Amino acid sequence: MKETGIIIIGAGQAGAMVAAQLRQLGHTGRITLVGDEPHVPYERPPLSKDMLLQPASTPCAIHADGFYRQHGIALRLGVAVKSLDIQAKTVSLDDGETLAYDQLVLATGARARRLPVLDALGKGVHTLRTLEDAAALQAALQAGRRLILVGAGVIGLELASTAVDLGVKVALVDPAELPMMRATPRLLAEFLCETHRERGVALHMRAQVVSAERTAVGLRLALSDGTCLEGDVIAYGVGVEPNVELACAAGLAVENGILVDRACRSSHADVYAIGDVAARQEQAGRPYQRRETWENANWQAELAARGILGLALPEDIVPWYWTDQCGLNIQLAGDMHAERWVVRGALGAGPCMLLGLRGDELVAAITVNQGREMRSARELIARRACIEPAVLADTQQSLRNLSRALPA
Repeated sequence: MKETGIIIIGAGQAGAMVAAQLRQLGHTGRITLVGDEPHVPYERPPLSKDMLLQPASTPCAIHADGFYRQHGIALRLGVAVKSLDIQAKTVSLDDGETLAYDQLVLATGARARRLPVLDALGKGVHTLRTLEDAAALQAALQAGRRLILVGAGVIGLELASTAVDLGVKVALVDPAELPMMRATPRLLAEFLCETHRERGVALHMRAQVVSAERTAVGLRLALSDGTCLEGDVIAYGVGVEPNVELACAAGLAVENGILVDRACRSSHADVYAIGDVAARQEQAGRPYQRRETWENANWQAELAARGILGLALPEDIVPWYWTDQCGLNIQLAGDMHAERWVVRGALGAGPCMLLGLRGDELVAAITVNQGREMRSARELIARRACIEPAVLADTQQSLRNLSRALPA
């Protein structure tokens, strides 16, 4: 074992960003970033879009070449962690080495939830979480081929959009009534459904896969509504499972993620968890929330770095994420379970917004090709603004000015 310091397990978005935040906030001690993938930490949002559309494209690194060396961050890539000993404060790697730490950050992420009925088919069935997954799927999505997608969430819809751009015939299956129905208001879900249908995607909603088989001419799925689909390639995205095995074995508190406080500190004082694997209590007495977004990984990286260094925590941000599909940039912020929605503009007829209210309070915002408005919308949500629906719907009323007009 060598000198102790901070060890970060997981070299994805959250892990790479907490290493950077620690340096930015003044930490001068040893930092070691351990990841089981052989690649320098890379951005994952492009995997369902640019990495499939541009075969020669290289992964977008989270930090520039030389960043880790310049900032004294040791990379241990292509090596997995076998076990943790939180009493001895050690990490055992699968190459036989044992590392000691003062503080540990678990940024182990999540893996695709499996569908055994599809996995049993073997070759031709894909999920999408890693660079290797994207490369395999890209090679399979040749123009004229038939793709069956299972799961109409963000990943499924982005893959459907990309596949159509590649000249692939797409069928999409989901048990919900509408695409992204669990995460968006009905108005947007209906719009997405119609948008994808207009581009030629065959949507099979309110249907589940009953059986799957390989035939002489491809792959066949039987659905619960009696439909049989034939395809050359199958891809599915039906959620994720947080990678909590190390935490469970080490005795940390786990419930649909590693339970952490506002500073992302786990049930053991010297162990933090961030990103997709962390279930954070955002307010005392409130349920723990596990958020699977790019921004959440960045945000919790800052919180954990501040917690480790004993610095004050900033106020929580309004949750936000985005999706790019069918030529649309859709950004979503706040609580999507709003009581009612105000349309600002015309959905399907150019840039527009949906603004969600609970009572008179603005609690959510969705922009469609109007991302420049999101910052002001998030400020209004954060400040719990109460604004008349007619004012919100009026495109002549500047959201920025409305935010500025609020009492300090």
